[in-house]
Amino acid sequence: MNENWFRPAFDRMDAAGKQALMESLAARYQMTFLGLHAFDRWGQSCTTGLFEKDGREFVFVPGDTVTLGWERFAVGLDPDSRKELDDLFQEWEIEQAPEELVRAVMAPVRQATIGPMLVGRKLEELCWEPVKMSDPRVTAHPDWLKKFRDFAWSDLDSLTLHQSARIERMKNGFQIWIYNRTDYDALLAGLEQQGLSLPTVDEWAYLCGGGCRTLFPWGDGMDYSMHLHHFESEEDQGKPYDMEESNFFGLSIAYDPYKREVVKADAFTTCGGDGGCNICGGLGIFLGYLPCSPHCKPEVQEDKELNGDYDFCRPVIRVQTSG
Repeated sequence: MNENWFRPAFDRMDAAGKQALMESLAARYQMTFLGLHAFDRWGQSCTTGLFEKDGREFVFVPGDTVTLGWERFAVGLDPDSRKELDDLFQEWEIEQAPEELVRAVMAPVRQATIGPMLVGRKLEELCWEPVKMSDPRVTAHPDWLKKFRDFAWSDLDSLTLHQSARIERMKNGFQIWIYNRTDYDALLAGLEQQGLSLPTVDEWAYLCGGGCRTLFPWGDGMDYSMHLHHFESEEDQGKPYDMEESNFFGLSIAYDPYKREVVKADAFTTCGGDGGCNICGGLGIFLGYLPCSPHCKPEVQEDKELNGDYDFCRPVIRVQTSG
């Protein structure tokens, strides 16, 4: 096994060594190597390779042996988060201690050896297929066309017909999507045909937290200075969302509790969000974003059908380490 595929040795390599290793990856997996890039965030960093294939951008994430899961605060719940929880617990008459409540929804502590991967940098939408207005699957629905015409004369930015069709106002006109029902097994099979997969639960936790022992990659509480999805003030309008920015591996991951990331498991399983249940239930920022913790228990869904409004995927390629 070539130890350079793993983080301790990979981090010690000089730029020329990494360049050669990344070029070999590009050739092996028929990708375009875009160059080396340094990512540094939340006390972790990685200078690694960026790639492009079939319109997707990938980043090389070296493997590592890490501790995953959570049982207690590593540095202690910060004062702002504690105040939010104290106020919420008083309002909801919850007698449980914050650490006990958090521990109940966290995965158990475990050691895991994670192999190196080429990882899709962005989440990908599921079920929604972009089409033209002239697509027969659209024109066969006069009621859709009427609603699209009404939308075009409105001041709305988008219109969604539940699990049927969607239209959005773009800079140069309109884009239409239609909804295709699909399930977990079909998603895995379709990715496999492309030479792709999904991260496992442990792989996802590593990609999200990098082996951090704090509750979140940045610490043991929420950073309330961040611009967060669903909790934006007027002065934040138009600003980038902090958690959506690239992490230390160059990934945009676990930044919106409404977006569940589908992972590879024995049954349809998601990480990185609860479909917005905590936020919709009025539980505030800390508990609203708790499902985005890398240590949160994965959620096994009740059936196999994907929900294109909440389920998203992140393709990965597991790198063979024999060379």
